[in-house]
Amino acid sequence: MAPSFIFPQTLEALEGDRDSSDDDSHLTVQTLTPLSSLSPADLEEFVKGVSFDLSDKELFSIEEQHIFDRVYSLVKAFSSLPPACKFNLTDSLRSNLSVLLPNVGSLLRRASLNRSGNEEIEGSDDEENKESSVGDRVASHRNAFKIYTFFLVHIALIEEASSNCNLIHPSKVAVSSRKKQLVNSWNWELQRGRVLNLIANSLEINLSSLFGSSDPDENYLSFIVKNALSMFENSALLKHSDSKDALCRIVGTCATKYHYVAQACASILHLIHKYDYVVIPLADAVSVAEKKYSDGSLATSLVREVGRTNPKDYVKDTVGAENVGRFLVEVADRMPKLISTNIGLLVPHFGGESYKIRNALVGVLGKLVIKAFNDVEGEISSKSIRLRTKQAMLEILLERCRDVSAYTRSRVLQVWAELCEENSVSIGLWNEVVAVATGRLEDKSAIVRKSALNLLIMMLQHNPFGPQLRAASFSATLEQYRKKLLGLETKGQPENDLDRIPSDNENSCGDGEVENEVNEDITKKHNDSLPDSLLSEEGLDCRDNCVPDFGNLEQTRTLVASLEAGLRFSNFLSAIMPTLVQLMSSSSATDVENTILLLMRCRQFQIDGSEDCLRKMLPLVFSLDKSIYEAVENAFITIYIRKNPIESAKNLINLAVDSNIGDLAALESIVGALVSKGDITSAMISALWDFFCFNINGTKAEQSRGALSILCMAAKSFSGVLSAHLQDIVDIGFGRWAKVDPLLARTACIALQRLSDEDRKRLLSSNGGRLFDILESLINGPGLSDKMWYAAAEKAISTIYVIHPTPETIAAGLVKRSLSSVFRNSQTQEMQNDIDTIDCSIITTVPAKGLSRYLFVASHVAMNQLVYIESSVREIQKERRKKDNIGVESVRSTTKETSTDTQKDSGINAELGVAPSEDAVIDSLSERAEKEIICGGSTEKNLIGQCAPFLSKLCRNFNLMRKYPELQASGMLALCQFMIIDADFCAANLQLLFTVVEGSPSDTVRSNCTIALGDLAVRFPNLLEPWTENMYTRLRDRSATVRKNAVLVLSHLILNDMMKVKGYINEMTICLEDEDERISSLAKLFFNELSKKGANPIYNLLPDILGRLSSQNLKEEAFCNIMHFLIGSIKKDKQMESLVEKLCNRFSGVSDGKQWEYISYCLSQLTFTEKSMRRLIESFKTYEHVLSNGTVMDHFRNIINKAKKFAKPELKSCIEEFEEKINRFHIEKRDQEATAQNAQAHQEKVDSLEGIVAAKRDEDSVESDIAEEGTDGEVTDMSTSDMTELSGTRSEEVKSESISASGVTEPELDDDEIQSPCIPSRGAPNSRVKKSSVQAKNGAISTSSRGATRSR
Repeated sequence: MAPSFIFPQTLEALEGDRDSSDDDSHLTVQTLTPLSSLSPADLEEFVKGVSFDLSDKELFSIEEQHIFDRVYSLVKAFSSLPPACKFNLTDSLRSNLSVLLPNVGSLLRRASLNRSGNEEIEGSDDEENKESSVGDRVASHRNAFKIYTFFLVHIALIEEASSNCNLIHPSKVAVSSRKKQLVNSWNWELQRGRVLNLIANSLEINLSSLFGSSDPDENYLSFIVKNALSMFENSALLKHSDSKDALCRIVGTCATKYHYVAQACASILHLIHKYDYVVIPLADAVSVAEKKYSDGSLATSLVREVGRTNPKDYVKDTVGAENVGRFLVEVADRMPKLISTNIGLLVPHFGGESYKIRNALVGVLGKLVIKAFNDVEGEISSKSIRLRTKQAMLEILLERCRDVSAYTRSRVLQVWAELCEENSVSIGLWNEVVAVATGRLEDKSAIVRKSALNLLIMMLQHNPFGPQLRAASFSATLEQYRKKLLGLETKGQPENDLDRIPSDNENSCGDGEVENEVNEDITKKHNDSLPDSLLSEEGLDCRDNCVPDFGNLEQTRTLVASLEAGLRFSNFLSAIMPTLVQLMSSSSATDVENTILLLMRCRQFQIDGSEDCLRKMLPLVFSLDKSIYEAVENAFITIYIRKNPIESAKNLINLAVDSNIGDLAALESIVGALVSKGDITSAMISALWDFFCFNINGTKAEQSRGALSILCMAAKSFSGVLSAHLQDIVDIGFGRWAKVDPLLARTACIALQRLSDEDRKRLLSSNGGRLFDILESLINGPGLSDKMWYAAAEKAISTIYVIHPTPETIAAGLVKRSLSSVFRNSQTQEMQNDIDTIDCSIITTVPAKGLSRYLFVASHVAMNQLVYIESSVREIQKERRKKDNIGVESVRSTTKETSTDTQKDSGINAELGVAPSEDAVIDSLSERAEKEIICGGSTEKNLIGQCAPFLSKLCRNFNLMRKYPELQASGMLALCQFMIIDADFCAANLQLLFTVVEGSPSDTVRSNCTIALGDLAVRFPNLLEPWTENMYTRLRDRSATVRKNAVLVLSHLILNDMMKVKGYINEMTICLEDEDERISSLAKLFFNELSKKGANPIYNLLPDILGRLSSQNLKEEAFCNIMHFLIGSIKKDKQMESLVEKLCNRFSGVSDGKQWEYISYCLSQLTFTEKSMRRLIESFKTYEHVLSNGTVMDHFRNIINKAKKFAKPELKSCIEEFEEKINRFHIEKRDQEATAQNAQAHQEKVDSLEGIVAAKRDEDSVESDIAEEGTDGEVTDMSTSDMTELSGTRSEEVKSESISASGVTEPELDDDEIQSPCIPSRGAPNSRVKKSSVQAKNGAISTSSRGATRSR
């Protein structure tokens, strides 16, 4: 019998010490064949000999020493063998093992029968010999089984290592030609699958009987599991399903069937931590083991090991945490019930710092809720336990929506979306989830907002309440069923049944799953059986007797609870519409896209307010972000276009009728794009014409106007849209329907302006005279109201200038007739001759309304004349360029000599400056024509020029303007338009304009003047430059409309480089905190766009803005918000580093503590890098004196805390030293300031005491003087002695207090020191002598008395 085979640690360990006697107990290599010395032919013969021996002899001949040695030699050099030799050897070993496996099974069964027979017949020698022979054969089969397994596994390992090396160094593979590869039949991928499947099958036999113990040999299992798991490290191997499945079977069988759990668990977790691509295959292995053997010990052990891991370890190993989390989710998906029983081991990790583990646990809970509680079998008690467990998991998911990490919050919302998609959320819990989702719409993180929007979309799509969620429908139906319920309860039901009406809280209890099923069934019946009238607003007045009967009392109660939940759901969604409008203006494209999708879904389910919100998405068509534009366009097509032509036309008409100016501009842009792409078809265009021409029954005048508006928009992209209906535009647009809807005439004017040149000519030739008569009557006629007249007259004047060949002639008639209508009773001819001499009192004799209209007509004619001149100049230049191109072609066709002479002559003339310049002539004529419109400063008179002086005088009469605000609006608008036309007139009236814009009580006038200032700044920048500060002043106007227009005007001028960003920009920053949200949004948009220009001007402006805002009376919160926003727009690290130095230097220039706090706050808002942190530390001298301020210190501590998060070890030590340094300085400076404050307070007290004593002395002196003056010179004052005693007493008191407080004894004063020379005098001098004694004493003790004063 051959020695037993023991699995060595490595393949080479089989060689061992060949001379050692210990090797006799087990099989080792005795003779190693040097294959490198063999020729290819000899090597091939050698391999064939080995294969022949293996196939010809018995299966366990492998344990014969000479065969074992030769096979070992081949396996050791397997990587260098030719492909044919590899194939022969592998095939021989694999074939023998595959034949050995059934033989082992039959042998084990025979051995088992022999043992059972021996138990009945004992003592027979033949039976003992037979038993021993069977035992020997079992041992031989066991040996052969081990050897075959060992060599096949090592062949797989060697070949995998070789293939990996070829992948890393592909050039080595190129040595063998394609022809050789085709000749050789070696395909390792196919062979690998066969080998690994054979190893997996070998584990299926009864190895415990083969190895003679309950479990196989420990070395065998260790060898198999270790090498199988090592193959998991090869990502290429796992892509082949046969090999991957075989490895999963090997690992699962060893761990589960043969109880090799502990070692396998450790190795699996090591792989999971290290490689991300092994997560799914290992999850498959664990799942296969549990399903095959109905034993989840491997999965349980893995979960237990993950639960035992310290949560702090996952903070350090982020890759491992992510892989472990993915593995848990995959296992929970495959084995939900098993994981649900062990989830308590993982819950403590919710308190860990690793958000990736928390994300995974959230995903695990989601999988468990969906899959672990679906079975309906079992006892009632087990059902209630499962429901309570599920409810606990759902509560954890609700709680995790407020997680500190945005990634976890986002993941929780995604899980809730999955639960809604799988219908795993009960009706009782539905509104709680909606409340959480709507709250997360205002989350600071974009990924959380995106997940919240997707969750709401999913909840709408899978809601259990029905396809229509209008609150009115639900309210009406709910009220009817409440009456029905009340009737059922009063028909004999016990009173205590009222207690069982489900409340809001009960709907979310643990039994919500069963209730959910009942509610869904009843809700489905409710939606199917209720008539459509109950689901529409037209049927809200349905009688009670039309309510379908759903059965008994309990079912009706359940339905009422379901309707209440549906109503709350609808109200929740209606309440978030303002938030969704805000999200559409978000800087994040994902916010905008998902908000549009949610609004489309809300509109589909008829949520209140969704239609209005969707219209607010139209301005987003101007977004430069392509994804946002495409989202708006797709939503527009889905909602308004992709229907039959009449419905599409009606949708577009409703949009045009109800939209404001901004929405109309956006609608025009998107309609033009859709016409160009063909999404708006000819059938839709025909339907629009039918609406305009009233060919569809029930068409209203405003619908006709809306149809014409859409057609005008389409004509901008394709002018042929209007060609076939020119007569309809004139007849209907200016006909009787224009009186019903005056704006129809205005829209018809726009349509006429959009005509092509051919259509204009055709219209003028056929209907020109009538058309212009209509336009003149529209301007000068009395038919329209004031509000409608201005809008219609403006477009009519523009239309005349667009389509008339000589518009100035007809415009002159318009102005004259308008003037005549105003001054009809006031000697019109004289006023036309010399209107500038008329006193403004003439206004009392003419109607203000007529004068306002005249000024409007005159100013708009003047403005259109200016535009007409410019367009004419462009046409002339265009024609000249065409002629020049023709001339160039003709020059090229002439002879070379002539061309050369001509070029020389023209070149000489150009150098001498005598060449005629057509451009100069055209520019001169253009300037002259523009000058003649107003004729400012000229003695000549013209039609519009006569109005200009009168208008200037009129606008300067402020008393008159206040009396007629409408006249002031028209007058100032006309004045501004005249100023835009003529520079001299502008310069003469600029002071007047700014006076009005600052002092006018009318918001409309100030707003119009503010807009006009922007136009003037574009046309005459040099004239407006000195008034820049006054323009910024409009940002502080009391009217929100004026402030909004000022922001728009200044934004336009600055962003288009028409105005320099000067020191007044701080006024714009204050608008960031304006009480009007729109103004605040416009200011933020301005600074966002400004930050994109060049090198970000905000970086250069920031220090100046900081200084100006600090000196203004601004709330601290507003200042912080402004600076936080501005600093956030600076992204470059170099600019941040420079700002650190600039802000630190500002500490030296200010002494106000409030400004110190502001500067330090700005520092704390910067994004610090390693360089900027070092600059901050190096600039310590500039701010060390401000560290005594507590708020400043808080900001510096904030900077240090942020820096510690990214600092490397070297920088971190510097930061810690810096922190200690500023803390030390803070304490020292604080103590110094406290000492100085105490000293100052003491000095103030001493000064006040001395002032009291001095005041008392002055009082005594005055009293003495009065006494002296009131007595005779020889009579002594009776109060002198008393005062002397009083002074002496006070002096002694002060002296004693001084001595007791300071501990210093003052020398006693002699009489000589306090007496004056003896001079004959009267009583009064004696009094002065005694008073001087008191003064001397007070002077002597003044120093020591300070201590006594402090003690008091």
